[in-house]
Amino acid sequence: MKLDILAITAHPDDVELSCAGTLLSQVQQGKKVGILDLTRGELGTRGTPEGRIQEALDAAEIMGVTVRDNVGLADGFFSNDEKHQRAIIPFIRKYQPDIVITNAIEDRHPDHGRAAQLVADSCFYSGLRMIETTDEQGNPQAAWRPRQVFHVIQDRFIKPDFVVDITPYMDIKIKAMLAFRSQFHVPEYKEKVDEPQSYISTPEFFDFIRARAQEFGHSIGVQYGEGFTTRRMLGVQDISVFI
Repeated sequence: MKLDILAITAHPDDVELSCAGTLLSQVQQGKKVGILDLTRGELGTRGTPEGRIQEALDAAEIMGVTVRDNVGLADGFFSNDEKHQRAIIPFIRKYQPDIVITNAIEDRHPDHGRAAQLVADSCFYSGLRMIETTDEQGNPQAAWRPRQVFHVIQDRFIKPDFVVDITPYMDIKIKAMLAFRSQFHVPEYKEKVDEPQSYISTPEFFDFIRARAQEFGHSIGVQYGEGFTTRRMLGVQDISVFI
């Protein structure tokens, strides 16, 4: 199953928070888009790993992505080493994305920056034919390297290298976030007795999400935007692609 874009991030809900609008715009343009969560988010303050998996699937349905998968790494305790790179490479070769979107290069949550480098390195090594991997049926996989790896901007502000206009998709982005009932402020969600409020479960957190999107949108003259960074120089064949 070849994808045009694969978003690979540390936790279920990272994508919804950071680049759901961009993925929605690509889906609407007929692109094949997938999501690969590295962990089940089992260290989250609220909810359960099992519940969060279902929330992730619900969010994927709202966004209309082709596939959502999970590597099954340990939340909080994965590393950028050979073992973890070899766990991710088969997924990159399976889905053969042209573009990979991953976590912020540096952020409040240490998993985010670590995942950013892990995914970037895995994308590079996935292109080396001497690294052998097999698919679920045991068949050898061909080497594959995405053309671009882009990093989202999450909690900490990072000056973006480019901004995507997500104005038509902002409300659907919020709807996809709300699929994570245990994580964000959803009044109908029945909290457990010992379940505390978290940084992202307050009503005010949505104000932050909208404000950040407005800030990025304002920078390119639209209502809402999502910012990205890249470690490679970007090139275009036609300067009219710019807003």
